[in-house]
Amino acid sequence: MEYLDSVSGGDSSIINELVVLFKQQSNEIYNEMKSLLELKNYVSLGLLAHKAKSSVAIMGMSKLAEMLKTFELQAREGKETHLYEQYLERFRKETEEATRELEDIIHNRLSGN
Repeated sequence: MEYLDSVSGGDSSIINELVVLFKQQSNEIYNEMKSLLELKNYVSLGLLAHKAKSSVAIMGMSKLAEMLKTFELQAREGKETHLYEQYLERFRKETEEATRELEDIIHNRLSGN
């Protein structure tokens, strides 16, 4: 929330827009990652993991960003492919949880709680 407050000047409507954008982008990245994994297009998967890493790092999700960095490097070289599905599911789970938490915070701010 600190980052969102700083870039929005504390404006709840702007924060809400950023959260909606993050949610949409995370869903799109996850779906594209699933497709690339099915196609075994590991180089593109690594590039997408890099994009995802930037997105979650901005939201303060440093542990997930670290995992995505590992995923990016492995995928670009086609190494440890048996781990990729786990990486995707962790990305999906943690971004969904973060989105829910942010939506709850925004709701509470708007309702004055």
